Amino acid sequence: MSLRLRPFCVAIAGGSGSGKTSLTRALVAALGPDRSAVLDHDSYYRDLAHLDPRDRAEVNFDHPEALENDLLAEHLAKLRQGQAVQKPTYCFKTHTRTNVAETIQPRPVIVTEGILLLAVPELRDAFDLRVFVDTPPDVRALRRLQRDIVERGRTVQSVVTQYLDFVRPMHERFVEPAKATADLVLGWQHTPEQWATTVLATLRGQLGIA
Repeated sequence: MSLRLRPFCVAIAGGSGSGKTSLTRALVAALGPDRSAVLDHDSYYRDLAHLDPRDRAEVNFDHPEALENDLLAEHLAKLRQGQAVQKPTYCFKTHTRTNVAETIQPRPVIVTEGILLLAVPELRDAFDLRVFVDTPPDVRALRRLQRDIVERGRTVQSVVTQYLDFVRPMHERFVEPAKATADLVLGWQHTPEQWATTVLATLRGQLGIA
């Protein structure tokens, strides 16, 4: 890969359960750890330790204000300048930020994934390539249900309630409209590896990736 004066920043957006994480993993696997680094928007959720545990579940986590977007923007800027950053670690079971941070070193390609990356102007404008994974609502809802039950210890009722109260309306208000700002929209029928190949083809002309 030919070197640039600053890292090339890629945003991978789409609705919850669209396949963003799978694409990110496939893309990083194709690029290799020496020329790619990952920031996930989910790690920047605001710490809710000051709230009673029962009140934390009532927070609208699908609204842009639920995340520290200014901190993510700051970290992207530092990585562009060749500086390492301390990415927060967030616990989804307790809705709190842990005391452990992950050091992210600058790499030629910085891949960032999150549902709201293209809906926040200060973040959207920080990326060189904006990718949107376009997946039907029913597929996204089923994937989210499975993930939240298996990985986050949620009940079916709590997942359904959150989806109807927050996830769906916020998707329609913020996520779906932001698709229009994407440089590349990927259809859900393809595998993550096929998605990664498409993204790499877009990067190849700009970065000289073999």
